[in-house]
Amino acid sequence: MNQTLQLLIVDDEPRIRSGIRDDVAGFESIEVAGECGCVAEAVAAIRSQKFDLVLLDVQMPDGTGFDVIREIGPQDMPAVVFVTAYDTYAIRAFDVNAVDYLLKPFDDVRLRESIDRVRERLTKPTELVRHLEGLLEARGSRFVQRLVVRNPDRFEFVPVESIDWIESANNYSLLHCRTKDHIFGENLSALEQMLDPKEFVRVHRCRIVNLARVVAASPIAGGVFELELQSGGRVGTGRQYSERVRGLLKAR
Repeated sequence: MNQTLQLLIVDDEPRIRSGIRDDVAGFESIEVAGECGCVAEAVAAIRSQKFDLVLLDVQMPDGTGFDVIREIGPQDMPAVVFVTAYDTYAIRAFDVNAVDYLLKPFDDVRLRESIDRVRERLTKPTELVRHLEGLLEARGSRFVQRLVVRNPDRFEFVPVESIDWIESANNYSLLHCRTKDHIFGENLSALEQMLDPKEFVRVHRCRIVNLARVVAASPIAGGVFELELQSGGRVGTGRQYSERVRGLLKAR
């Protein structure tokens, strides 16, 4: 008989946590021993209670799943299965360095496969530590190369190089890609962390621009600029980002 795994679910979406709870209720030898909705809660839970497995969301309001691993340390971290809404170079690192990853949305069959993989890896604890150490090292130099956008009947892969600019849409982000717009399922702050800052710069509380698309900048009173894009579109900057925009105007 398999050892009962103590599971911690870490995801900022209550419906995701609820769905996982419902799925694992039908699995043998696994128990949901805790739930968290942010990095701080996850760190506190792992430090105060023993878990065998953490289903760990990549992007949360106060940080990332990687921040949880850094705070706890690979040596003290339970086995990790990442839960993510986007398919990037980072996922390739997950596949090598973590036990597994789950791409939202996932079903109970895929979840069961991950848990079975965890059981196998738990017999090699030294290998688990080495994988997490490698993950943190690899994470430092990787940024998103494409985003996965969920539509009613399919998933679309959007190369980041095709994006002109991005604006906030409450808990989502609106990707402006020349002739087509996409709604991406992460907020602007989370998306900013995924993008290479040498290519994408936040110029307003609600806007990020692709530097390769900017062709001109017109100053407006109060340290605000209007950026002209190759598409002919115009993006206003925020006063609090004026120094960042001025830095873009310097010869390079």
